[in-house]
Amino acid sequence: EVRIVEFGGGLVQAGGSLRLSCVASGFTFDDYAIGWFRQAPGKEREGVSCISSEERRLYYGDSVKGRFTISSDNAKNTVYLQMNTLKPEDAGVYYCAAARSFYGCSPRIAVYEYDYWGQGTEVGVSS
Repeated sequence: EVRIVEFGGGLVQAGGSLRLSCVASGFTFDDYAIGWFRQAPGKEREGVSCISSEERRLYYGDSVKGRFTISSDNAKNTVYLQMNTLKPEDAGVYYCAAARSFYGCSPRIAVYEYDYWGQGTEVGVSS
């Protein structure tokens, strides 16, 4: 059974930091790209960052470049998203997802490329 579980959401003040964790099981972790997405109320889900299965290529959405860092620990089947200098517009539900496709992690970080999804963890940023 495939399981993806996100941890680490919470409420922080603007300028603060959070680290999200994504723990995956039930599939060959090394064969999948892992992406982080977020969705604010009334908005579409958007790609935040991803790490590819091969070469460990990294991509970030324009709005988070320089503030967020994605990393992985394959021995733990875990991907992290370190979020620094948080802004109110970063608030939303953050989802972790896995993509088997070679194109799963590209500069577009496209939702439709992803096969498995977690339930999400909520991030709030107060101004």
